[in-house]
Amino acid sequence: MRMIAASEVDAALSFAGLVETLRTAFRDGAVQPVRHHHTIERPDGAASTLLLMPAWNDFTRAGTSAGGHVGVKIATVSPDNNQIGKPAVMALYLLLDGKTGEPLALIDGQRLTQWRTACASALAASYLAREDAARLLIVGAGALSRFLAQAHAAVRPIREVRIWNRTPANAEKVAADLREMGIAASVAGDLAAEVGRADIVSAATISTEPLIAGAALRPGVHVDLVGGFTPTMREADDDAIRAASVYVDTLGGATKEAGDIVQPLESGVLSRDAIVGDLYGLARGETPGRRSADEITLFKSVGAAIEDLAAGVAVYKALSS
Repeated sequence: MRMIAASEVDAALSFAGLVETLRTAFRDGAVQPVRHHHTIERPDGAASTLLLMPAWNDFTRAGTSAGGHVGVKIATVSPDNNQIGKPAVMALYLLLDGKTGEPLALIDGQRLTQWRTACASALAASYLAREDAARLLIVGAGALSRFLAQAHAAVRPIREVRIWNRTPANAEKVAADLREMGIAASVAGDLAAEVGRADIVSAATISTEPLIAGAALRPGVHVDLVGGFTPTMREADDDAIRAASVYVDTLGGATKEAGDIVQPLESGVLSRDAIVGDLYGLARGETPGRRSADEITLFKSVGAAIEDLAAGVAVYKALSS
């Protein structure tokens, strides 16, 4: 079994390439049971979350079993890690041969998650963001923010990236890293004003209170909500949901786990029928993408095991060739 480190994941993948890999994966489909979601209570500090995310190729489809794979991600989310300078998300990804069950690789799951999460957002933006989208606002300065900037720039002509964070010094660290990559990035000031100027707003936080106000959204903006992964987390308010055409990564996951979807569904602000579609429908051409230049679109992701499987297989194949 091969051990694959974060640096090897970086060497194996490209943002444009992984976006297309995910497009193909959602078009072809896979078996992905609803992920196991467990809360780990602690006597002091915030509770951690344990996530188990399995997926495998649909072996009932002709020709799939010959080259199929099974994979499972084991991930933890510990919000208090930020206070000690560690990432909130830790993970490992185990990739198995689909026919024999033989372990093929143990992959750095934290890095794999960063790549696939950012590229899933970029995949959605390829259908939902205006083709001339040039100004990107990233809300949150965690490790994922750097990946989101690069992924969105792979599908849209991003010329300016602004980073907003409650702690401006952390936003400056991200902006400095992006500038070293050749991306024009700087720290954002007033959040509402920055939202009102952006073509794409990408939020990657674990906030339980909405940060993005619908009243600040301008016509034609695309909102990308990445961070919240439980029903109690919220990154955009009800007005944003009302103003936008709403899409999700997977209907089964987002309608059960995403506070930005679950809470509006429970209050009646959003109906299940009003969710336009998911990445399966977009990739297969069954769901319309952006329909006008002034339309406000909103995409909510909670993460899908099909993304981990597709990215894990892509990394393994690239390093094995």
